[in-house]
Amino acid sequence: MENIIIREIKRLRGKIPLPADKSISHRSVIIGSISKGTTKVSNFLKSEDCLNTVEVFKLLGINIFFNKENQLIIESKGLRGLKQPEAALYFGNSGTGCRLTAGILAGQSFKSKITGDESLSKRPMRRITDPLRKMGAEISGKDNANYLPLEIKGGRLKSIEYDLPIASAQVKSSILLAGLYARGRTCLIEPHKSRDHTERMLKSFGAKIEVEGLKVCIESQTELTARDISIPNDISAASFFMIAACIVGDSEIYLEGVGINPTRSAILQVLRKMGADIRIIHKDLNSYEPIADIIVKSSRLKAIKIGEEMVPLLIDELPILMVAATQAQGRTLIENASELRVKETDRIESMVTNLKKLGANIKSIGDDVIIEGPVKLKGAEVSSFSDHRTAMSMSIAGLIAEGKTQVDNIECIKTSFPDFHQVINKIIS
Repeated sequence: MENIIIREIKRLRGKIPLPADKSISHRSVIIGSISKGTTKVSNFLKSEDCLNTVEVFKLLGINIFFNKENQLIIESKGLRGLKQPEAALYFGNSGTGCRLTAGILAGQSFKSKITGDESLSKRPMRRITDPLRKMGAEISGKDNANYLPLEIKGGRLKSIEYDLPIASAQVKSSILLAGLYARGRTCLIEPHKSRDHTERMLKSFGAKIEVEGLKVCIESQTELTARDISIPNDISAASFFMIAACIVGDSEIYLEGVGINPTRSAILQVLRKMGADIRIIHKDLNSYEPIADIIVKSSRLKAIKIGEEMVPLLIDELPILMVAATQAQGRTLIENASELRVKETDRIESMVTNLKKLGANIKSIGDDVIIEGPVKLKGAEVSSFSDHRTAMSMSIAGLIAEGKTQVDNIECIKTSFPDFHQVINKIIS
């Protein structure tokens, strides 16, 4: 078990190196693998999760490799160019890779089996298997196909109109990708807006997709066309250092080439509402995904309410926002964050448990989280709960905690930000 000791620092300054966006990296492999021709992906994230998705599509017959320029090259025969795998498709810890790929497998003329690690095998899958079955796929698995492993027998799909019971980009994307293979027009309605990376990328590869408010529709497709794309740097990864700069005194950091997709940049809105000193410069809004550079300085934060409708747009940033809230003046309320309970771990439990150990005034009532601040944190031994975002959030908390903070079992960070602690150590030194 790998652990790390974090000590309190007095300032945080400089240019912070960031990883490529994990969500978009997954999608570049998945969509590139069904788009006819050669897709060239620059700035691909070489994390465990994303590399597992690469290996899955190699098993499905796609020629994928890194060239001398470290670009990911995907050579595809098109929508119907996949072949039956000779082994189970292992996704490790990745819900994104697993759920999105299931949508594509539902439209294939062969059988396949999806597996994952212990954590992924505990995460609910009926949210995708139910609508995919309605479209005509045959799917079997534990608890009526609610848990991995799943066996999928694809075939000719029919389009559906479907009201999503939860706002989830993974569920929405799985059905949209299946819709490429379905006769007619598949339409979805979300209860709240979720990330739209799949819609943006599908459109850039030539899909017939329409978005109107909370409704998304996609037409069955003859082919998608390969293209070159560059992955922006990950705003969820950036959020750890944005919040670190806010709560560590005498700080100023520069973050370059960060994705500022409107369905991902709610973290910027929330931090500004909390009083954070944030500047966004060098915007490029012409790409399929908008990017910008971000400057953040030390700030005096104030408590806010994060309503239920904001949770899908902040789902990856809520753990580190809980750390920020411990230093904000007043009472912060995060409403109905139930989706946090079915991520890589129960992130409400992991963050409340850990932050209490550091002396934070935090509690959960049902799926609400309440935090009173500011509180001077004190170092303690905490657990990652085998969750990368919990591990990184508690590492940032350690930067402002008196004494030393030990974060246990940090291997999980490799799933999304392999160099995270090297960056932390560079900052400290």
